[in-house]
Amino acid sequence: MIFSSLKNVLLSDREDQKTVSFSTGETVCWSQFLSDIKTLTVKLNAFNKQRLAICCDDSYLFCVAFFAAVYAHKKIVLPGNHQPAMLLSLSAHFDAIVHDGLVASDFTKQQLILPLTDKHQTNDLQFSELDLSQIEISLFTSGSSGLPKAINKSLLMLDAEITQLEAVWGDLLAGSDIVSTVSHQHIYGLLFRILWPLCAGRAFQRFDLVYPEQLVACADNNSTLISSPALLKRLQQDKKCAPYRAVFSSGGPLSLTAAQQCYALFKQYPFEVFGSTETGGIGYRQQLQATMPWTFFPGIFSQLTADNCLSLRSPWIDEKSWYQTSDQCELLEKNQFVLKGRVDRIVKIEEKRISLIEVEQRLNQLEWIDESAVLVHDDLHRLSLGAVIKLTVQGENTLQELGKGKFWIKLRQALRLWLEPVGIPRHYRVVCEIPVNKQGKRLHSEISQLFSKESGTDNATT
Repeated sequence: MIFSSLKNVLLSDREDQKTVSFSTGETVCWSQFLSDIKTLTVKLNAFNKQRLAICCDDSYLFCVAFFAAVYAHKKIVLPGNHQPAMLLSLSAHFDAIVHDGLVASDFTKQQLILPLTDKHQTNDLQFSELDLSQIEISLFTSGSSGLPKAINKSLLMLDAEITQLEAVWGDLLAGSDIVSTVSHQHIYGLLFRILWPLCAGRAFQRFDLVYPEQLVACADNNSTLISSPALLKRLQQDKKCAPYRAVFSSGGPLSLTAAQQCYALFKQYPFEVFGSTETGGIGYRQQLQATMPWTFFPGIFSQLTADNCLSLRSPWIDEKSWYQTSDQCELLEKNQFVLKGRVDRIVKIEEKRISLIEVEQRLNQLEWIDESAVLVHDDLHRLSLGAVIKLTVQGENTLQELGKGKFWIKLRQALRLWLEPVGIPRHYRVVCEIPVNKQGKRLHSEISQLFSKESGTDNATT
């Protein structure tokens, strides 16, 4: 299969029966895909709204809506999810919404529901080559803290990144189908789950894999898994499983334990992709060991600022300007780098600079703690640190044996080996899982709420 650019992918010379997308017991072929886009394009051409939010659960219907909106010359807006409060907060960005039954019927914006029931003959509609630089879409940051921020990208930027992804991994993925646990409403899922497979002629699954058991059931050497730490860390090693062709992870940090669990099950260390909505992909690695460095994607130029933050020039940001991140790094030879943490996670408590990432690392290396999230807690009298922790089995047993009071003392004593007193959390909450969204990004607002007065007394167990 010859790789196609987004500018002419719908003009590709592909067999009519070539599979584009699939679900349990059903496939959609190339000719049906083109027909569905033409039908919806005609509908959208008659639509009197210009800025369209696309919000679909079904990846195939999303893909149809995406290209129909492009060819109908509409502005595409991609909300991160379809929750009523989220859509309401973003409503100033769009005039109407195209969806597949996700959105509440009383939502105030005009709605177009897919699949269409009133289809018309559209044989006279012809696709043309696109000017990708003139086509813009709006994505949004995850909204884990505060109101989501709109990030505008041209299709030319997305196309440049897709082309590079194919150059790095195209041979490995050749002929494989794409299954996914992540949403196409965000840039990682949009690229890896839909647009890259479409350009490369690889079929993609219509609906999300939601449970670890589904990841195991779908494992096959002819399938590639697009996932995130949120699900990969929940894998269990005591199951027999076939290998995937490849596994990808993005959206948050993947622990070495999760990478090793993935290898034990699927015979693949995940390709971790580091980046953001603003930057797109920056680098990648396979975590064979905890100290494994990252490799920049080809075409990305890097330098460090005075405070060792990474600054980039990239074809999928702006080739002519440097973009400064908040990620502190160490640059290595062979186009590699080591992440040191985010500068915006350095806080001052009693005039001491404290790295929240370092505190989390020190907590996580204790035998009692599987995962932690640390934040600044303001109890009106003084600033201090609070920690939300997920315990290991040994930690749960120790907590039961000692009781909360003695357990917290034991934990603080262990941390004193590395941390100054002001850098040791004074408040703790025990949870079954650290709150994250579907992309594996931490929900800082929910984590903060665990320390509100309504959540219980200090050192409460949640």
